[in-house]
Amino acid sequence: MSRKAFRDVKAYVFDAYGTLFDIGSAAQRLKKELGRKAKPLSDLWRSKQLEYTWLRSLMGCHADFWRVTGDALDYALESHGIEDTALRRRLMNTYLELGAYDDVREALTRLKAAKRRTAILSNGSPKMIETVVQKSGLAPLLDEVLSVEEVAIYKPHPMVYRLAVEHLNAAPDEIAFFSSNPWDVAGAKRFGFRVAWVNRFGQTRERLPDKADAEIKSLAELPKLLGI
Repeated sequence: MSRKAFRDVKAYVFDAYGTLFDIGSAAQRLKKELGRKAKPLSDLWRSKQLEYTWLRSLMGCHADFWRVTGDALDYALESHGIEDTALRRRLMNTYLELGAYDDVREALTRLKAAKRRTAILSNGSPKMIETVVQKSGLAPLLDEVLSVEEVAIYKPHPMVYRLAVEHLNAAPDEIAFFSSNPWDVAGAKRFGFRVAWVNRFGQTRERLPDKADAEIKSLAELPKLLGI
């Protein structure tokens, strides 16, 4: 953990899904209906969701994250032999009601108390991310909620990270970025942010260039990291 790397930071930017909000809770909320298929379906849904964002970005055929999430869910449901329109609708709607991890509110509250600027930078469509932020009660703790829809391409494309520079009026190295996704960490660091990997899931480091400046297990470690 390197506190020195986060000196002179003007803004603190967070990924949303998997970093602030628990994406695993989507299928788990319907565990009774899904039974033993809940976790494998959830895992496949997430992996296809990410895969489709990268492929659409490479192919130049953007669709918003709601569409991508639906396409990924359809793939996962068919793969597990599930045909249930009502269940599909309920699963999709869970993405508008994801709960924040237990450590999130305290971390953001500490930043706001220290008069630090805060933002979300997410693949989520504006409706998706704004809805989950409002329902979680985190809106008063955030100065900006930024969606890739403004540039119509997904992370880890540099155009996405530039949104934070433009909206927060800060140079890349004046922004601290936090993500649980190692590919997002690599993209943000390559862009020039100071980056902390929130390794909630004990993942193995990706074999990509540009390592994080710090690795923490949860946002409960953020005050110590930043000295606030």
